[in-house]
Amino acid sequence: MLAEVERKVLWLSAWMIHHANHVRPNEDGLKVGGHQASSASMASIMTALYCGVLRPEDRVAVKPHASPVFHAIQYLLGNQTRAQLERFRALGGAQSYPSRTKDADDVDFSTGSVGLGAAQTIFASLVQDYVRLHGWGGARPEGRMIALVGDAEMDEGNIYEALLEGSRHGLRNTWWVIDYNRQSLDAVIGEGVNDKILGTFATMGWDVVVLKYGRLQQAAFAEPGGEALRAWIDACPNALYSALTFRGGAAWRRRLEDDLGDQGDVSALLARRSDAELAALMTNLGGHDLGMLLDAFRGIDHDRPVCFLAYTIKGMGLPLAGHKDNHAGLLNPQQMEAWRATMGIRPGHEWDIAEGLRIDAAELRRFLDGVRFNAGGPRRFAAPALPVPEIIAPEPKGAVSTQAGFGQLLHALAKSDAPIADRIVTTSPDVTVSTNLGGWVGRRGLFARDPRRDLFRDEKIPSAFRWDAGPAGQHMELGIAEMNLFLMLSALGLSDSLFGERLIPVGTLYDPFVCRGLDAMNYACYQDARFILAGTPSGITLAPEGGAHQSINTPLIGMAQPGLSSFEPAFVDELAAILGWSLDHVQAPGAEGGSVYLRLSTRALEQPRRTMTPTLAEDIVQGGYWMRAPGPNCAVAIVYAGAVAPEAIAAAGLLAEHRRDVAVLAVTSADRLFSGWRTAEAARMEGDDPTPSHVEGLLRALPRHCCLVTVTDAHPTALAWLGSVEGHRTKALGVDRFGQSGSIAELYGAYGLDTAAILRAAQAGSPGARLAG
Repeated sequence: MLAEVERKVLWLSAWMIHHANHVRPNEDGLKVGGHQASSASMASIMTALYCGVLRPEDRVAVKPHASPVFHAIQYLLGNQTRAQLERFRALGGAQSYPSRTKDADDVDFSTGSVGLGAAQTIFASLVQDYVRLHGWGGARPEGRMIALVGDAEMDEGNIYEALLEGSRHGLRNTWWVIDYNRQSLDAVIGEGVNDKILGTFATMGWDVVVLKYGRLQQAAFAEPGGEALRAWIDACPNALYSALTFRGGAAWRRRLEDDLGDQGDVSALLARRSDAELAALMTNLGGHDLGMLLDAFRGIDHDRPVCFLAYTIKGMGLPLAGHKDNHAGLLNPQQMEAWRATMGIRPGHEWDIAEGLRIDAAELRRFLDGVRFNAGGPRRFAAPALPVPEIIAPEPKGAVSTQAGFGQLLHALAKSDAPIADRIVTTSPDVTVSTNLGGWVGRRGLFARDPRRDLFRDEKIPSAFRWDAGPAGQHMELGIAEMNLFLMLSALGLSDSLFGERLIPVGTLYDPFVCRGLDAMNYACYQDARFILAGTPSGITLAPEGGAHQSINTPLIGMAQPGLSSFEPAFVDELAAILGWSLDHVQAPGAEGGSVYLRLSTRALEQPRRTMTPTLAEDIVQGGYWMRAPGPNCAVAIVYAGAVAPEAIAAAGLLAEHRRDVAVLAVTSADRLFSGWRTAEAARMEGDDPTPSHVEGLLRALPRHCCLVTVTDAHPTALAWLGSVEGHRTKALGVDRFGQSGSIAELYGAYGLDTAAILRAAQAGSPGARLAG
């Protein structure tokens, strides 16, 4: 029966691509890509897994180019519609790569940026362990986290970072099935890569299962002359094997006879087979042998991580099998019609589930209805939102940085009995102490599968931190790889959907190194994983640390990243309001919520003594408020974000000696201001009359002749757009070249962020009485 299902999966996956390119009208005339060959190489593996091995609790990251096979299987299982398959790669149809948020069928992990989906399974498995060891989710059985990986995908560096992290944490319940078809996008993979891959997994503590020879080949090897044939196969270069596969049985025979000569037993072995039978023998690799695949998968009776290296042929079963150019290749209409005849598919019946099979639809439906993987119904869970307690900033006691304030706020949560505190999981890439998470970890502990005491304490060595580790701990310490940080945040942020248990992930890293993990951060947001990220310290304000640790473009990243709201508070009471909002925001359903990025600083600022009113708190989370409100004749408004607050406030004081009604606008989130404005503008373009956005309400208090002087310890573009809102002249100050070592005063002066620079910008933007000095 599985062989019939595989045949149907192969047809449907190839047909939906053909339909997208040759049947459905495409007004721009562009081909939408092939991937018929990439999909075909996975048909046997995925049929065996989904229809013969997987359980409802198992989760799979599907190789991106195998999405047509995935959609075809989901169609047969009743989780996908014909309408969506007919619109494959069209607006509203099945996605080109599996997507949790865009596809209607049962996608566990989005894939597309190669390497990330595979690595995500490692962190999902670690999160499953975290949930179980905290005593949650016991009503459901543990699942395996399974990645279907292309061999060329193993070139991605993040793969090896993730494997190393998994080995540190005692990875369990994880399978990777490598589609070893020996072809990448542009070429055939070089020799010996398989041994290097296998060596890597063995070094990381994985079991390795090699599926190289199918049962036809194994039977042939047992015949007289079979060992010589096996030796020839083992020595055959990848490019030659692919070329002979494409050429077919006669080419195989000529090459084998030329290379092996007249050796009696070998010649007889070849002579007993027709050209078609010889081609079937030589292409009978382990990754296409359903019986072997089922035996290998079902034979795993432990929870150790396992790598299956499955030899396959790219395009197996299609006329373009083995050709080095088949990655984006498409069967043309003539080839498809010939293959249609071979498959026994009548025109107009391409989507019928039993068309071309040796069984009828009722028999096939009975089998599909009994598939264990599909037996549990919907596999997306939801956990109730947790109430958020009031987050209160500590009483101001001198100068405090937002980084230190963040640590204080988390420490206060750690000491509380609020239910949400038990669900917060912090994580950091080896910078836990230097990003001020030490207090939290001291209270809540490190997470580890087995209890582990702080040996420094046992040896009576003084230390500021007392970190015991064990199953109840709430901090996941990572190695210094930012890609892994974001993959961990992604997995933690999907816990409610994957495992039915809500977690609130909070990650910290040095702000400039957001860029090192940017692909994985984008991937996490694309999956709608929910997390809070603190990038700290930031900007040239870091001063003596030097340019390598001074971020410039991260506010622009925060503004441009979908699914992420970014903030840059200057004061701790602002941060407290933002953190309280963030804890709600990461739990909100659908488009109402998202992830949060906090750009923090190590610069200690004198804290304002004020009452945090509901109105002020709302203005802060909406993105800004008037620190010094404008008067009716305001000619200059200084607009600042983050750590440059003292310079902005001082400049306003000096300006007020010469100008009337000088204003100061504190921007806590350029991202939220811009997003609100863009939404309102889009509504107006549609003919609606929306309520003015928050930034419009703020700037409409200024006369049109007023000049905005924007200043931020980041690229000036982050605030320069504000002049477009109401048409105010704008002078934008910021950092647009690499930083360097120095004091804050020296660097602010050199890069034009100091009070004198703000005054010069105000004079240029609003000429008036010359300022002193």
